[in-house]
Amino acid sequence: MEFSALQAIQLRVQRAMLAAGTQVRLLAVSKRQPDGAVRELVAQGQLAFGENYVQALVARSEVFHAIELEWHLIGALQSNKCRLAAMHADWVQSIDRSDIVAQLAGFRSADLPPLNVLVQVNIDDETSKSGCVVGNVPALCAAIASQKRLRLRGFMAIPRAHVEPDARRASFARMRALFDRARNDFDDLDTLSMGMSDDFELAIAEGATMVRVGTALFGARPG
Repeated sequence: MEFSALQAIQLRVQRAMLAAGTQVRLLAVSKRQPDGAVRELVAQGQLAFGENYVQALVARSEVFHAIELEWHLIGALQSNKCRLAAMHADWVQSIDRSDIVAQLAGFRSADLPPLNVLVQVNIDDETSKSGCVVGNVPALCAAIASQKRLRLRGFMAIPRAHVEPDARRASFARMRALFDRARNDFDDLDTLSMGMSDDFELAIAEGATMVRVGTALFGARPG
């Protein structure tokens, strides 16, 4: 029997979940993919998608407005895009500084459920990447938790792309330890988003509850 790309990834996720004894959600990263490719995954039952740019998320959500899909912003969020993100996203996974917290909360309509948010953590202190440094995580979590229109769900990370699996595993393990400590102070934390196409099984082994997979589902992104 020949599996579709989605079925093949789902099987790998299920095997990794079974080994880890956890539940894991699959987020399909649809960045720069054609609407037709997204539609194919929707037809196979994939309902959660991630976009890197606010404008792309808005456009995609409008194309698929008749279908109840879940849209995640996984790329950096600029202050001037907070209004659009608050209006159109179901999740924002890239909160890394306090100045956008009040803006997101203020723009989130009372007609919508609270916006699910994750703190993006720069777990390997890479100067080339966005993310909150580990020492600032508790204060940022507290700022989010104080906003009624936001719901702090957990953390997201893009660890350094170490060639050695053990080095990647160590980064994931540090994220899991940070997540576990934070759960002592914030009751709603249930999501640790880490792991992508080339390392999601390692991430699941170290405690990921959500993995973000693009290339392995869609193939290489169009130029």
